[in-house]
Amino acid sequence: MVNQSNERSFILSGFNETMNFTVPLFSVTLLYYCGILFFNISLVLLIVLDESLHEPMYIFVSSLCINALYGTTGFYPKFLSDLLSSSHRISYEGCLLQGFVMYSFACCDLSILTVMAFDRYMAICRPLHYHSFMTKRRLSQLVCFSWLTPFCVFAINVLLTARLKLCGINIQRALCLNWLIVQLACPEADTFPNNISANVIIVIYLSHWLFIIWTYIYIIKTCVRSREDRVKFTQTCVPHLTSVIINAIVMAFDVMYLRFGSRDLSQSLKNFIALEFLIIPPVMNPLMYGFKLSKIRNRILSLIYLKGK
Repeated sequence: MVNQSNERSFILSGFNETMNFTVPLFSVTLLYYCGILFFNISLVLLIVLDESLHEPMYIFVSSLCINALYGTTGFYPKFLSDLLSSSHRISYEGCLLQGFVMYSFACCDLSILTVMAFDRYMAICRPLHYHSFMTKRRLSQLVCFSWLTPFCVFAINVLLTARLKLCGINIQRALCLNWLIVQLACPEADTFPNNISANVIIVIYLSHWLFIIWTYIYIIKTCVRSREDRVKFTQTCVPHLTSVIINAIVMAFDVMYLRFGSRDLSQSLKNFIALEFLIIPPVMNPLMYGFKLSKIRNRILSLIYLKGK
């Protein structure tokens, strides 16, 4: 790129292998995105409108669904538009914004799962202190922590990327990610602060994982001793633990491939690996919590029964 300062857009090269089946892919993606919107909005409305569900665990579930709406809205409309377009370009500012949304969405998911683990730890391991500790104010603080931490961390990350001079315009994905933009930096550009920032973020979110593991060690120890706690674990912790495992697998694949991935993989497989965190959790989470948590499940069944009458 001869004139770095005048280059204000990128080419998303991840669409190169989709040209032969654009219409089927568009139809399936649109249907899938509508499903994401339906399941997540339905669960959020159910929790908001039903006062019996105004408890910390359900508030965190609704927060998880809102985050899914936030992240998928940052990707699917643009992706669907690009499928119908012959030019797969994205503006420089739009790319930075999408990179911010993608990373903050993924890490906000983990932050919410972390505060949910803490909530389950307090409910099962410290039941006598649970209601006095988990006040409305404390709940608000935990929700704010789960949202503001990734937002602040990745705002700094994007600002560090925005200062770089770039010598490339091809992004080898169907979406923008911050690290992909950094890889386009000119040889003389100082990417050391970006590397430091990336490593700090990894440490922050590894500490989230360690905290979740720590809480479950104590939760399992407590549940082994009590039948009542084992029932509580099955009803409320199993869906959370499943979400945690899905999140761990998806993010591990994505981070490992983004940092160390092979160039020999097909573009379709590269796209799937890059998009896993936008495909699996946004649908799995509302379905899992909707069917596994008895209060939500009973409320859904009662609404279906009333409509049937």
